[in-house]
Amino acid sequence: MTRDRVAIAPEAPDEPTRKAIVERARRRGFRLFVVPSRSDVSPGQSIEVAVRDGDRVDLGETGGTVPVHRVSDLEGLERAVSTTRDGSTLIVEWTGDRVIPLENAIARRGNRFRLWTLARSPAEVPAALGALEHGADRVVVAVRDVPGIDALESVLEGSLPGDLSWTTLTTRSVRPGGVGDRVLVDTTSLLRPDEGLLVGSAAAFLFLVTSEAVGSRFSRPRPFRVNAGAAHSYVLMADGTTRYLAELGPGDSVLVTSPRGDVRTARVGRIKIERRPLVLIAVDDGGQERTVFLQEAETVRLATANGTVAVTDLEASVALQGVRLAPARHLGAAIDEAIEER
Repeated sequence: MTRDRVAIAPEAPDEPTRKAIVERARRRGFRLFVVPSRSDVSPGQSIEVAVRDGDRVDLGETGGTVPVHRVSDLEGLERAVSTTRDGSTLIVEWTGDRVIPLENAIARRGNRFRLWTLARSPAEVPAALGALEHGADRVVVAVRDVPGIDALESVLEGSLPGDLSWTTLTTRSVRPGGVGDRVLVDTTSLLRPDEGLLVGSAAAFLFLVTSEAVGSRFSRPRPFRVNAGAAHSYVLMADGTTRYLAELGPGDSVLVTSPRGDVRTARVGRIKIERRPLVLIAVDDGGQERTVFLQEAETVRLATANGTVAVTDLEASVALQGVRLAPARHLGAAIDEAIEER
């Protein structure tokens, strides 16, 4: 995965902001950090931390302390490569050209040593990851504020849909849906109680099924999980396409959103498909019925105009929130054609 090769260097001037950057990055699935020596961010919660002190980086027990080579010309690159021991790590910070020199470094190192490169902003990361097809072993990117994590994520994942057409539709009925195969989506990120996945039986209206961050009296909160619905349901992906829930697999990028309009991506860690009792929820869309099949359980919640509601407490007349999409789809991509879905 791309994120496994990206290390976040929080470069905010104050420690609270640096910690906030690390926390947001951790929640978004980043696990590697290079922090200044004056920081008290330490390994834990499934993250790896290297410490930079001036022109040296302490990689920990396995990597030791290595210098940062500032390279501005061919001679500087030659010195950096020739003085790097086999099996060690070369860290390069470019002061001028960065793409062609990195390609030269990749070609020269072969399999002799690990190559790290420093990126001054998220915009420089793709070229560093893809140079000579292989890229650097690790790209350390400077992030100066919390929104910088969003910018980095956008660069890595591509542009996220930012113009979702939110609407509120009134529940027409809640009735038994028989027993079916429901898909539980565990992500590699932690979700807020108001965040979730957009799911539905038709793309014309996708319901916001929120995470299990709330839990119940008989189960612990699981903020990484969305009990998303029946196997046939559409789910909105991070690239704006739809996919059937049953098609999801580890590493897929799904769109996480909230009624406030915030959007971000999360990676699927695993899915579980199990036979469970379902409820069929129908809302009224100007005389057209839009539906979703969800497991009948207290931990499955939908977004309403006034927070979230468990499907076991949902009744007719409750206003549910969701998103309209172009209804016609071919392999998940929107197309321009007439369609009728029931």
